[in-house]
Amino acid sequence: LARPKRLIPTLLWAVTIRESQAPAEAARADAEIAAGKYRGPLHGLPYGVKDLFNTKGVPTTWGTADFENRIIDDDAEVVVRLRNAGAVLIAKLSTGLFAQNDQWFRGRTNNPWNLSQGSSGSSAGPASATAAGCVAFGIGTETQGSIVSPAIRCGLSALRPTFGRVSRAGGMVLAWSQDRVGPLCRTIEDCAMVFNAIHGVDEKDPSTVMTPFTFDRHIKLASLRIGVDPSAPKELVDKLKELGMRPKDIGARPTVPGVGGGGLNVEYAAAFDDYVQRKAKEIGLDLNTVITPTTAGAPFPGTVPPPAGPPSPMAPADWNPRFVNGRTVKAFEFLQNQRRRYVLVTRWAEFMKDLDLFIGGPYADVAPNAQTGHPCAVVPYKFDVPVVPQGGGGAGAPAAPPAAPLNPQPICAVITGALYRDDAVLSVAHQFQIHTDVSQKHPSL
Repeated sequence: LARPKRLIPTLLWAVTIRESQAPAEAARADAEIAAGKYRGPLHGLPYGVKDLFNTKGVPTTWGTADFENRIIDDDAEVVVRLRNAGAVLIAKLSTGLFAQNDQWFRGRTNNPWNLSQGSSGSSAGPASATAAGCVAFGIGTETQGSIVSPAIRCGLSALRPTFGRVSRAGGMVLAWSQDRVGPLCRTIEDCAMVFNAIHGVDEKDPSTVMTPFTFDRHIKLASLRIGVDPSAPKELVDKLKELGMRPKDIGARPTVPGVGGGGLNVEYAAAFDDYVQRKAKEIGLDLNTVITPTTAGAPFPGTVPPPAGPPSPMAPADWNPRFVNGRTVKAFEFLQNQRRRYVLVTRWAEFMKDLDLFIGGPYADVAPNAQTGHPCAVVPYKFDVPVVPQGGGGAGAPAAPPAAPLNPQPICAVITGALYRDDAVLSVAHQFQIHTDVSQKHPSL
């Protein structure tokens, strides 16, 4: 634990280290392996979970100082499954305040490749800790970009699974109809091994389903129907063609104007209704009289909005006004939003009916597919040379040596799959990754 702990002030990747439990569990794993009781490829590996998941004997903060000392005396299902696989939980990993971005009550979690930059979020700690080598892998969650965005920012391999493939029981759920649990790892093969341990039906989460999962390390690309968008990275597409891919041109992805927004805010407000009402009572605010569409976007009187820019501590009363904004959405508007979402889902089903997966730009499909349930994998494919900021030596010029070392920045691609084709997404991403060395490089820390 020495090196991971040393990097906490620099990266703010951890909320809590399991100082006594983790070494004891690691020793037990060593003893089991020595006795021939090998549980599989995760046995003995150190990992962390986003601090939205319950863990016995350790605080679960959700990124707010209000819950800094709150201990929920059970384990989330994903923690139980990883324990059964032999993995060793060493830390609760930072999350942005209530699963929003990379700012939490102790400051901002940073990108190991560029310390002047946040790690993105809200799976901020899982991304930062894994990229820095503090853990072998991290478990994150996503409503709309919270696995994909920090994985891209920190140059990691990651899987946002199909909706319903991993139990959320024992974790904070921000949007019940969208939230997913997935791994952030150094390699795609690692993602497959972690996913294999955590996926499956759980009676405590009625959204879960059981579908087969087989990771094929030697998949024949010619056997898959792979679409390629003009925005797809040329390096990735060219290599997959060399390996046998027969790409299909795809048209514009389906869109439906007006979907999302208010509908998500309603889910947020419902998820945090008890908390918001308690906070309002503490400061003497009547939610029934002050909440209007005009005022809902502002924080409670006396509170401080989440800070931007460099790391700074957050006040204990900080919170996200979107949790109140949902109270102002009319039933008519919410119903219309759900109808638009249904249209989006059906259009994507039609779009994907002749595809196993497709390759596009890194961010274009994150938001719509968050609502349609499709899986995607993030895979780093090259490094970008840092450039000097404007006024620092010429636009576009290679960066002059700064006071602190500036790492090259990994650049990632996103591969999106048909529903329940998590296997194909991972297998194809792996075929590309084993022909590059990007995932083998480490930031200078």
